[in-house]
Amino acid sequence: MSIALVTRRVFLAVDGKLRIKNAIFRSRLISAPRRSIVDMSYSTHFMDFKGSSIPSSMRKLVVTKLSPNFREAVSLQTVPVPTPGDGDLLIRNRFVGINASDINYSAGRYDPSVKPPFDAGFEGIGEVVALGLSASANHTVGEVVAYMGDGAFAEYTVVPAKKTVPVPSAKPEFLTLMLSGATAYISLKKLGALSEGEKVFVTAAAGGTGQFAVQFAKRAKCHVIGTCSSDEKAGFLKSIGCDRPINYKTEDIREVLRKEYSKGLDVVYESIGGEMFDLAVNRMATKGRLIVIGFISGYQTATGVKPVRTGTLPAKLLQKSASVLGFFLPHYLSEYKAAMKHMLEMCEKGELVCEVDLGEMTPEGKFFGLESVFRAVDYLYLGKNIGKIVVEIPHPVSSKL
Repeated sequence: MSIALVTRRVFLAVDGKLRIKNAIFRSRLISAPRRSIVDMSYSTHFMDFKGSSIPSSMRKLVVTKLSPNFREAVSLQTVPVPTPGDGDLLIRNRFVGINASDINYSAGRYDPSVKPPFDAGFEGIGEVVALGLSASANHTVGEVVAYMGDGAFAEYTVVPAKKTVPVPSAKPEFLTLMLSGATAYISLKKLGALSEGEKVFVTAAAGGTGQFAVQFAKRAKCHVIGTCSSDEKAGFLKSIGCDRPINYKTEDIREVLRKEYSKGLDVVYESIGGEMFDLAVNRMATKGRLIVIGFISGYQTATGVKPVRTGTLPAKLLQKSASVLGFFLPHYLSEYKAAMKHMLEMCEKGELVCEVDLGEMTPEGKFFGLESVFRAVDYLYLGKNIGKIVVEIPHPVSSKL
C-alpha cells in the first residue's frame, strides 16, 4: 500500500528513463512494487491511443552472420520492447518496406566496421505509442509517422523524432515514398537536369523506385522508355505514362534502342548493373547523363558487383561529353524534407501513383508478419513484383486497462 499527496505529476521519458515532474509532491510509501517502463498502461502520455497496453516483449529480425544470402544472415528473435530516449519516438510498425539493398546490408557492405549482431530493415510506417520529453514538443501518442532508419524489421522500433515524417494514415502507399520515391525524386532533380523532350531510359521501370522515375520524368515532359519482364508490367508502365515499355523477355533491348532511338538516350536511370550498364553507356546521347542508383544484378554474389566493360569508358564519355553519376540517398538528406513534402502533396491531389505489392498474387499469399520478410526478399530478387514490395506487421490488440 502507498499513500501520496500530489498536486501535479507528469510522466515523461528522459534519457531512456521514467522521470516524475512535480509542482508539489509529498509522499509516504510502504514497499510499493515497481512497474516496468515497457508496461506503460498507467500513464496516458505513454499509452497506446486505442487504450491497449504495450507488451513487454516483441519480435525483430537481426543480422547474426554476414552473408548476401538473406535467409542465412538474418534470424527472427524475441527481445524486450525498447524504451524511447529524450528525442525519440517508439513506433508500432504497421508496414515495412523491402529494398534490394537489404541484402547489401546483411552482407556488411555499407559499413564494414559494424559487426553482427545488428538490426535489419530500412523503413517503416506506424503509430507513435511512446515518446521522450523533447520529442513530445512536436509529436503525440497516436500520431502516424513514416521513417527511414535501421531496425525497421521489428514489431516496435525506436526512431529519433527528427528522422520521421508525419503522414495522414498508416497506408503502405505512403511508405513507398520514404526510400523509393525520394531516391527517384532527388536523383532526377539534382543529377538528371531533365529538359522537355529529352529521352529518359529507366531500367527495372515497374519496380519500387522505377515507377517513380517514370512518373517524375513524364512530369518534366520527357519521352520515357522503361524496361520490364512481363506484358503485365508493360501494361502497368503504360498506365503511369511510360511512352515505350520494353519487355526484355520478348524484345531485344539493344535492337529497340538502336532502331527506335538512334540519336541516343539523354538520361539513363540505372539500377541493374553488369550488361545493362554497358548497354546504357553505349546508347548515351551527346551530353547524356547516366545515373547509377544501384546494381542489383550483383548483390547476391560474393563481391556484390557484376563486372562491366569499363576499359573504354573514358573515351566513350569524352567523345559524347557524357557523364556517369552515382546517387546514394543518405548523401542528399538536405533535400529530403522538401522532396517528401512535395510528394505527399502530389499523393493527396491524386497526381502520383504509389503502387504497392503486398504479395497477394504469390502462391503463399500476402506478405503478413515478420516471417514473411524472407519470402518478400526472395520475391524481389525473382523480379516478380509490380511496384514497391511491402510487408504488413500484425498486432494483436490486448484488452483495455
